[in-house]
Amino acid sequence: MEIIEADIHNLSGVARLFDLYRQYYSCQPDLPLAAQFIKERIECDESDIFIAIDGNSVAGFVQLYPSFCSVDACKIYILHDLYVDETYRGAGVGKRLMNRAFLWAKENGAGRIDLLTEHTNHAQYLYQKLGYKKVLQDYHAYSLKISQDQLT
Repeated sequence: MEIIEADIHNLSGVARLFDLYRQYYSCQPDLPLAAQFIKERIECDESDIFIAIDGNSVAGFVQLYPSFCSVDACKIYILHDLYVDETYRGAGVGKRLMNRAFLWAKENGAGRIDLLTEHTNHAQYLYQKLGYKKVLQDYHAYSLKISQDQLT
């Protein structure tokens, strides 16, 4: 198994897993949407996607978005997406992807990697094993959906 940075040649494999990832979070299956989203991130260089390749199959992926932390005055990466194909779970693929994400962030001068996950996500064990610390007990997470008729 090899961990490589995804490019446009890996689009179909990454899109398939990204669609499954979205379904895990209760989104309807939409492979064209998944493919378009991943294609735009790759072409516009808006995220860094690493994939685990097993022969001709994409076994998993991790996607990082560059950002900044004003309080720490440093570059950070936001790890929004980690997904491993069901047939490869338990084989260390997630750990290898997370380790590659860490090296990427370090090589690119980031001060840290942030991630959010659901309370029921089984990957929490992996995150904690790799040294990630829960910090949200000190903060509240908010989100605002943007719509055209929203302005007041």
